[in-house]
Amino acid sequence: MIGQEKLYRRISDAILARLAAGEFPIGSRLPTERKLADAYGVSRASVREAVVALEMIGVLELRKGSGIYVVSLGANEEVETLDIGAFELLEARRGIEAEVAALAAVRRSDDDLAELERLIAVMREPDVTVSEQADRDFHFALAGATGNRAMTTVVTDLWAMRERCLLARTIHQRARGGGEDRRAAEHDAVLAAVRAQDADGARVAMRQHLEAVIEHLLVMTENEEFEAVRRRIASRRSHILGTDAVMSEAR
Repeated sequence: MIGQEKLYRRISDAILARLAAGEFPIGSRLPTERKLADAYGVSRASVREAVVALEMIGVLELRKGSGIYVVSLGANEEVETLDIGAFELLEARRGIEAEVAALAAVRRSDDDLAELERLIAVMREPDVTVSEQADRDFHFALAGATGNRAMTTVVTDLWAMRERCLLARTIHQRARGGGEDRRAAEHDAVLAAVRAQDADGARVAMRQHLEAVIEHLLVMTENEEFEAVRRRIASRRSHILGTDAVMSEAR
């Protein structure tokens, strides 16, 4: 079984070792993410993180509806520079912020509730940048509601890693946009439990929210290449149709 430290790096190293041994030549397809996850004793999210890391250094390509393909052989050391990934961070946040939500439910003030409610309203804004900022501020405000400065610092640092670490930032950027109403509803569930001073309910609601974020990232990072291909085909079709129209007019 793969260990927990720098999990995506351990998986990517294992894949690179198999490529170096000639098991999967350039142009070949790797086993499915689920089979890789079973083989290495990890989650599909951890495998996706490793695949995206290897995509970023040009070794693999994830093709929607087709699989994971080897496109070149890369240097093992290059993966190290990518640092912590989004799924690894979300795993940490799921454990830590669930407890933050539980403590906030016990200690929150009326002012805290008002601020959390305001931020959820802003989350529903169509502007992705504004919505994402409100999402981040909600988590900061929830941590502040605990009255525990250590918790506030930890939550702030986890969010800072999301921007500072190249792999985490890349995965989140690929998944930007979409699901704003769903995300606001998930935060509503957290707020409802905090308002009711239901520590267990707040803990569960936060875990469910962050698990939904993991699923969203899995879907969106898988769809990215498919959408890029779809756009290229649509553009080519428009060009062909435009050319046909010009030729028709000439005749």
